[in-house]
Amino acid sequence: MSLYIGVMSGTSLDGLDIALIEQSSAINLIATHYIPMPDTLRAELLGLCASGPDEIARSAIAQQNWVKLAARGIHTLLEQQQLKPEAIRAIGSHGQTIRHEPARGFTVQIGNPALLTELTGITVVSDFRSRDVAAGGQGAPLVPAFHEALFEERTGNRAVLNVGGFSNLSLIEPNKPVAGFDCGPGNVLMDAWIHQQRGENYDRNGQWAASGKVEPTLLKALLSDPFFMTQGPKSTGREVFNLPWLEQHLSRLPVFLTENVQATLLELTALTIVGSLQSAQSDTRELLVCGGGAHNIALMNRLAGLLPNTKVASTSTHGVDPDWVEAMAFAWLAHCCLEGIAANRPSVTGAKGLRVLGAIYPH
Repeated sequence: MSLYIGVMSGTSLDGLDIALIEQSSAINLIATHYIPMPDTLRAELLGLCASGPDEIARSAIAQQNWVKLAARGIHTLLEQQQLKPEAIRAIGSHGQTIRHEPARGFTVQIGNPALLTELTGITVVSDFRSRDVAAGGQGAPLVPAFHEALFEERTGNRAVLNVGGFSNLSLIEPNKPVAGFDCGPGNVLMDAWIHQQRGENYDRNGQWAASGKVEPTLLKALLSDPFFMTQGPKSTGREVFNLPWLEQHLSRLPVFLTENVQATLLELTALTIVGSLQSAQSDTRELLVCGGGAHNIALMNRLAGLLPNTKVASTSTHGVDPDWVEAMAFAWLAHCCLEGIAANRPSVTGAKGLRVLGAIYPH
């Protein structure tokens, strides 16, 4: 039995998820801690997702601040659990993605693992994506192998859907390698639009989207993006889908009610998820949803409506809180790295073969 900590901050940039797991014959979630992202750090990390002045120095400073925040959260979690740093075998730190362009051969996550080791006194495993990219893969999504380990299905076809800033699917079928890919925007466009229009960070329960109606001409324009025409392996990020991308489409169309734009963005998320699922695994018996999107009631209802023959439910129905699946995944990936276990899946990322992921910063 070993204890691992996973640290994850995703494209939503709302905060850091920190999960403590016990790795034995099973994967058990022991404790969690969440730290909201300070507005200044969030703004700087968002700014680093695009080219700008003095970005090398800005990146170095931003990741120091990110690590200090993560270290504070890890110490709080350890204190709450009355654990000393030496009780933890390793921290799996995803860092913060600021660029993801596998077609150009790179993905960049900042998170200064050397500093995190110094501040926590715990071995850190980081940089999980670059080895897969070096092997010709997308470097994302990385969670399907973990989904397979956590939700293995022997009697029928199951899919696990993570809806964070972007949405990705893991397809789990008996006696077959897990498959998976990014579907497209998850919450990223809805979050950006409601923040611009109403100053809110997200659409609670999807209520604002539910108050509007879908605009067919806008939806058709958004769905015309080339990303939606491609098959997996594929991954995407803020480089493709962002507020300027949406505004460019809006500039070519009549003015819509703001709530109708939000309703259309939710429909875009739902349709691209369902279309991806039906084309890749048409006979899905159960769709388990995790990530922030699992709390979007309007989105969950729409997915269920579009998939009448599939049970759509949160991962909580299988005893796993949807908010902590990704942080758990990076704790598990740290375990795999230290044990020399390959944790990418060529069927997901398109890499040339299985690879051990992560760089180790020993304490």
